[in-house]
Amino acid sequence: MIPLRDTTPSENYPIVNNLIIGINVLIFLLEISQGDDSGRFLYIYGLVPARYSVPQIAAYFSFGQQLFSLLSFMFLHGGLWHLLGNMWSLYIFGDNVEDRLGHLRYLLFYLLCGVTSGLWHFFFNQHSNIPTIGASGSIAGVMGAYFILHPRSKILTLIPILFIPYFIEIPAFFFLGLWLLLQFLNAAGSQGGAGGIAWWAHIGGFIFGMIFLKVFTLLPRTGFTDKVSKSTVKKKTHRLQVIRPMGREADEHLYGTITITPYESHTGTRKTVNIPRGFKKRLFNVHIPAGIQQGSILRLKDVENPSPGKGHGDLLLKVIIR
Repeated sequence: MIPLRDTTPSENYPIVNNLIIGINVLIFLLEISQGDDSGRFLYIYGLVPARYSVPQIAAYFSFGQQLFSLLSFMFLHGGLWHLLGNMWSLYIFGDNVEDRLGHLRYLLFYLLCGVTSGLWHFFFNQHSNIPTIGASGSIAGVMGAYFILHPRSKILTLIPILFIPYFIEIPAFFFLGLWLLLQFLNAAGSQGGAGGIAWWAHIGGFIFGMIFLKVFTLLPRTGFTDKVSKSTVKKKTHRLQVIRPMGREADEHLYGTITITPYESHTGTRKTVNIPRGFKKRLFNVHIPAGIQQGSILRLKDVENPSPGKGHGDLLLKVIIR
């Protein structure tokens, strides 16, 4: 199962979220450039609970180094797949949370979730001498906030069956709730972090993400987001859209809607639409010509109608511009 995106679009480009992803990638490149010295690099800049709880180890580090590690550990990763998995999750969930909080508040929210997740991990693994690294705790906080903001959203997920792409929409509350349950089960089974994965950091990040969302929404906006909103408003909708067409008794055709932005209506665009048909799902490429108007109808020919006795008809898509 590969989550592709959520079905709740954000209104603005997530400039802070994308910046965080970029910084993580750059620091990962710095990591792999360390070569044989990478272990020492991770021990210095990762979160090592024993550095704070064991005086003999703590003596080797200054106060500044100890403080900085509480921040730097969340930008380090143990390998390419660790990085890709974390950044993809952040890409899926972070834009909606940034949309709600605004750019500056989202940045502070993300960093605070990371720090508190690290402290949560420390509480359960005080004498561990294994460096804890990764953005998972911060991203868990983002997922916790998303759980509160958009529980009824859907996570569009790809399930490859042989060479056939199969798409399924999983409710966000179920997807994220199952994820949190797995973190608890893994934490209980591996003593929190003994297996090299900071399960308690994930759990703490998720819980504190829900709490911090409530706190941050009460804080006054700085006005920065409002000033830059004109330049961060998204010009395009998602390339892949899920259409749930409805039939009518009078004919064999199907009817649905497709959403585009004013920019796309002016310039024209191409979309890929996914049409669920029971256990079958079909993909269609849709060309939207430049200058199309609100309420215009696009016709896709020869689409199977699942209603008994209907056979094949056309899919008529009404264009919604917003």
